[in-house]
Amino acid sequence: MLYALTGTIKKLDIPFVAVDVSGVSYLASVPHPVWDSLQNGERSTLIIFTLVREDRLDLFGFTSASDRAFFVALLNLSGIGPKLALELCSIPREMLVSSVEQEDAGILSNIKGVGRKTAEKLLVDLSSMFEKHPEWATLGAVPGEKRAAFDADAIAALTSLGYDQSSVLDALKKIPVKLERTEDRVAAALRSL
Repeated sequence: MLYALTGTIKKLDIPFVAVDVSGVSYLASVPHPVWDSLQNGERSTLIIFTLVREDRLDLFGFTSASDRAFFVALLNLSGIGPKLALELCSIPREMLVSSVEQEDAGILSNIKGVGRKTAEKLLVDLSSMFEKHPEWATLGAVPGEKRAAFDADAIAALTSLGYDQSSVLDALKKIPVKLERTEDRVAAALRSL
């Protein structure tokens, strides 16, 4: 089993990257924030989770062992597959913690393929996970000045227009911090989508 890959990064379509290790390129799926942080041609290390099934072998890459452990814990939840686990790892952790604290399934139900019942079950599962592993609640924390960009209402509005959550989060990260109203954030994000 692979633990980590260190090599030259080639970014492909989200969520894929190729890691060239001594002339052999490994394809790995990574969470959206990791994909954003990687640069083409740079040498990086990804902590790897290998998922083996009858008909396939998939690699998932993370920047820390804790992020990998969070992904594996999500995979172990009933009804969560690798695609949904990767989507959950792409959501800013403070948003997940906030939705758990407020018992608000809205953010989770914005994920493609997650209905209201699944989102409510996920809230309970995430609450239990954060209680057992409080360090996961702070993984990948967004700096204070960017925190305002992750407006649950703006995310809901943009996903209801048909944009996927990863693209919406990426667009909201890039808008000016000075925009305080949800309407202004949605308008600015729409210009970049």
